Amino acid sequence: MGEQTHAAAVLTRSPDGSLPTGAPSGPGTRRSPAVALVLTAGVAALLLGTGFLGRSHAPALATWRTVLMAIVVQGVPFLLLGTVVSAAIGAFVPPDLFGRLLPRRQALAVPVAAAAGAVLPGCECASVPVAGSLMRRGVAPAAALAFLLAAPAINPVVLVSTAVAFPGRPEMVLARLTASLLTSVVMGWLWIRLGKEEWLRLPKAPDGLADDAGPWERFGRGLQHDFLHAGGFLVVGAMAAATFNVLVPPSVLQLFVDTPWLQVLALGVLAVLLAVCSEADAFVAASLTGFSPTARLAFLVVGPMVDLKLIALQSGAFGRSFAARFPAVTFLIAVLSSIAVGGVLL
Repeated sequence: MGEQTHAAAVLTRSPDGSLPTGAPSGPGTRRSPAVALVLTAGVAALLLGTGFLGRSHAPALATWRTVLMAIVVQGVPFLLLGTVVSAAIGAFVPPDLFGRLLPRRQALAVPVAAAAGAVLPGCECASVPVAGSLMRRGVAPAAALAFLLAAPAINPVVLVSTAVAFPGRPEMVLARLTASLLTSVVMGWLWIRLGKEEWLRLPKAPDGLADDAGPWERFGRGLQHDFLHAGGFLVVGAMAAATFNVLVPPSVLQLFVDTPWLQVLALGVLAVLLAVCSEADAFVAASLTGFSPTARLAFLVVGPMVDLKLIALQSGAFGRSFAARFPAVTFLIAVLSSIAVGGVLL
């Protein structure tokens, strides 16, 4: 969609605090059978991972359980952090605050929102519920999506971990910051230009709250709603990543070492499939010594923006139409940004 005025692009709430005009209401706001199915699958996977449903001595299954639990244990604390922030925004932040803070022109609001991602010390699991809450509170989707992509890649914890993983290589930290910001801003601008409203299902507010509910009641209901909704999708994404770890041997990566552009593509795809938390992925990238610095930069840029668990979370929050389009374009822009920035700084 082309450049629009702030008033037309920014979502608003009705005076009684209901969802924005045109958002689903009535039966559509109830939890769908698909969400219940995802939650059931998530619980079953966790029980299998802990051995509650019986243990197998097969090494492959043992590895699968270990990787599954590692990803979930990494992700849940930051998912909880994200849902706490999301619920706090919904309960305590005035609906028009972000509209006053961000520039009125979307083209300017996008880089400001992307830079604001530096203040959230979490991984990609935290960014999805926060971005959804920002949309519910009136932030234009393009700006909220730029924040979603930037927050897990440029926050101080991630940048410090990158500096520790690459000692004596400050250019790697700068390259990660630059390429991640570039990708986030470009994706926000692309959404302004090409995005369509029907591709994005606006995140729903918790159901069943009385109009006179207090802020703490809204906070509790929002926290429960967002955490339970996203938790199942996190586990499903972790299951997919664990399956890849079991089925694909590390030797496959060696097929791409001799071709520079294939190195970049291979590590970009690896970042999607491994689904490593953004606060730990620098140490994985540093261990891939057979690959070029630019290829390892692609791993660091793509991972926090596009991975299996993040795609699952986005599908649950914003709908399957969104998840079928946005991650694929993000992957392409992240790889191109990595090549461009890596060619200059590395």
